[in-house]
Amino acid sequence: MYLSMDKEFREQIKDILQHEVLLATGCTEPGAVALCVSKACELLDGEPERIVLKLSKNVFKNAMGVGIPGTGMIGLPIAVAMAVTHGDPERGLEVLTMPESQVEDAKRWLANHADMIDIGVNEDGDKLYIECTAESRMSEATAVIAKRHTNFVFLKKNGTVLLDIRGSELVKQHESPQNASMKLTARMVYDYATTAPMEELEFLRDTVVYNNAASECGLEGMGLHTGQILMEQARGDMVHTVVARTVAASDARMDGCTKPVYSNSGSGNQGITCTLPPFYYGRMKGCSDEQILRALTMSHLMSIYIKRGIGRLSALCGIVNATMGVSAALTYLEGGTFEQIGYALKNMINTIAGMVCDGAKPSCALKMSVGLYSAFVCSELAVHGRVVDSTDGLSESDLDCSIRNLGRLGKDGMNQTDDMILDIMTHKR
Repeated sequence: MYLSMDKEFREQIKDILQHEVLLATGCTEPGAVALCVSKACELLDGEPERIVLKLSKNVFKNAMGVGIPGTGMIGLPIAVAMAVTHGDPERGLEVLTMPESQVEDAKRWLANHADMIDIGVNEDGDKLYIECTAESRMSEATAVIAKRHTNFVFLKKNGTVLLDIRGSELVKQHESPQNASMKLTARMVYDYATTAPMEELEFLRDTVVYNNAASECGLEGMGLHTGQILMEQARGDMVHTVVARTVAASDARMDGCTKPVYSNSGSGNQGITCTLPPFYYGRMKGCSDEQILRALTMSHLMSIYIKRGIGRLSALCGIVNATMGVSAALTYLEGGTFEQIGYALKNMINTIAGMVCDGAKPSCALKMSVGLYSAFVCSELAVHGRVVDSTDGLSESDLDCSIRNLGRLGKDGMNQTDDMILDIMTHKR
């Protein structure tokens, strides 16, 4: 395998993984909003008297109904209050990790200053766009995040522009300088996951530690109690146990669990999905530590590759690309070849491509369960040599073309779906 001999090429792929698999506390959209507010307030002279937010539709819908860690509350106002009172932009997507005393400070601030917060939708621009203008008696500061949840592209204080990279190639690529021009393929993902030296993959072990801790919380009963109930009914069945333990982490995260999880492509739920099934299934099957670590790598990296074509935020649910990564990892753990992994991915494309994202909320655990059960079915078919015909739906004879078709659907074909979902969510009776 040529990847095993090309250290520079491997380093680029490792860089992609390290930039896309990150710790995050709570849902990443309100976390990114809080990060942006924290930065604007850091630039500001004096206490903020007004916070004006302009958010893309995708960010807005993902922040409306999700639990904010440690607060027992949902939505953006409390996240904004936490950012104003104790936000530290240096913490990135862990900006909402706060002790109870600071959370109480934020609640008191919100009770007295709720009318200071103005939240609106930005109709134009990127699907991941957050603009915060903070105003005090003495000054005004603006911060803008775009393309990535932690990617500041514009900073201004009192009319002086401190940063403006909104039109740069780096922002367009949404990647780090080391991997901005790298074009992945399914074969590259497979070769890297199966041949890279183990020491290059070791950092992914932490994803299991953190995401499993969230699962343990969810199994105690949080959110819709999806994981807890499924686990009670699993009765030792391997597939049901894997699904139950995985969705329990989503139950916890969407309900405001304070434990951080490792995210994938800016999404905690995608990070949970990519991590826990390969780990649990590999352990239950008696696979070696190396096999499990390589399966984790394949799951995360395949999801990242597929998500690149769909876009950071989309009307297509992120569980689609994440569970496709899982299907590849499951097939690998069953001893499947690259060809069979391709079968599993094509089967998945023709199974769950239409799953829409209607915002982050506790019922995300249900979508995760649907995607995971599909991953097991599609993988089982693949290892038996069964794959959808190239004439079916989005599938083509070429695997990467099939993945690009899915990306076109999610990135361009479902834009009106996004508009309709947001309209429904904001006009409920």
